[in-house]
Amino acid sequence: MSSDITPAVLAEFSAVTGDAGLLTDPDALAPFVTEWRGLYHGRTSLMVSPRTTEEVAGILRICHAHRIGVVPQGGNTGLVGGAIPDSTPAEPQILLSARRMTRVRELDSDNYTITAEAGCILADVQAAAAEADRLFPLSLAAEGSCQLGGNLSTNAGGTSVLRYGNTRDLVLGVEVVLADGRVYHGLRGLRKDNTGYDLKQLFIGAEGSLGFITAATCKLFPVPRSVSTAFVALADVRAAVSLHSQARKALGDQLTAFELINRRAVEFVLAHIPGSRDPLAESHPWYVLIELGSADAEADRGMEAFLAAELESGVLSDGVIAQSSAQRDALWRLRHSISEAQKQAGAGIKHDISVPVSRVPEFLAAAGRVATDRISGVHIVAFGHLGDGNLHFNLNQPDGMPTAEFLALWESVSHEVHLVAVELGGSFSAEHGIGALKISELERWRGGVELALMRAVKQALDPLGIMNPGKVLARR
Repeated sequence: MSSDITPAVLAEFSAVTGDAGLLTDPDALAPFVTEWRGLYHGRTSLMVSPRTTEEVAGILRICHAHRIGVVPQGGNTGLVGGAIPDSTPAEPQILLSARRMTRVRELDSDNYTITAEAGCILADVQAAAAEADRLFPLSLAAEGSCQLGGNLSTNAGGTSVLRYGNTRDLVLGVEVVLADGRVYHGLRGLRKDNTGYDLKQLFIGAEGSLGFITAATCKLFPVPRSVSTAFVALADVRAAVSLHSQARKALGDQLTAFELINRRAVEFVLAHIPGSRDPLAESHPWYVLIELGSADAEADRGMEAFLAAELESGVLSDGVIAQSSAQRDALWRLRHSISEAQKQAGAGIKHDISVPVSRVPEFLAAAGRVATDRISGVHIVAFGHLGDGNLHFNLNQPDGMPTAEFLALWESVSHEVHLVAVELGGSFSAEHGIGALKISELERWRGGVELALMRAVKQALDPLGIMNPGKVLARR
């Protein structure tokens, strides 16, 4: 073990969690200090995995007393380096993992709420709700491994934001351990609670920089009695925006997901993900994955009528409606496999932006010019949640271009892409957060009073700066 954490301090941690809650073996720690796509490789000599809120409080009291940095980590599925430690002997950091905090504390089906601990895998929260004939609608590609605490800390978006909102919209209350070990007991299942500041919102999306979320009370919804999923082809993005507007008008709240995918993304999945197949007989420049959820059994009928009208009007080029749950799963597997396919295809420069839906075509055209002008032969992989204006504008290295040469362009190219989004009234970070990757961009685009307010909140809640140091806000 390195000298980052002294034997005396290690003994203090052990007194709180027992040896079972401590991980010090470098080989065992290796997966937890590396971001899943390999962009960040960190360092720590210790990961602590408490079982209870009281143990978390004890750990943070020790860290506060010894000025040890605390890097909260969920399922380590983030994309901006927000959960990777950077420990040194002079400034030690530990990983604080919720992986042993996996209880669903309460499910109140009449109140349509679930209270679950931070280490619960998202898919397990969904399953617990389903067992009670309820729906927890947060859904994303990493739901089989990401944890609820990480979802809250990053304000995860996913594929159902169009109907149900971001994670922030799904949370009624949180339990949080502050930097000094005090506990904010804010687990409330109330839709109306107008009692001062809405403190939970400080911690949702804060990426563990203000405290450690240990549990949350979240909204549940009725399970749709019928679901219809379609994969349709379009000639261009303007047609996709028009289709979205018509879908909102014709289908209303039945519209759950509206995902935009370009042809390059589909080609990468077909080439690198075993068992994938092209849903349509011919290739097309753009696709949209549409899903409806209905309280009755009419979802397919509504989808068929809507798509028939759009096909007749010439908006659509082709399309298919899933005829079984297996076909529906296959369509979603294609969408959810894009990131993994990109990873297999080579190095990528990724952007997570949002703009008003009406300006998505402008963004893609302008950002596409930036990419092709700066990187000859670049592969543009564009996909995302068109229904809420959130796009993943990703660039894969050109054939034959050395990886190091390509990745060296990340900062300059990303700045130009982000400039396009901001000038169109958008954001340079829609759902992935700031982490370590986008600190300079936060200072560039959210400076002045906005950044000063963020620093004031950080100073009030974490004056020693031990919570996820060097993430979201630059160190001072």
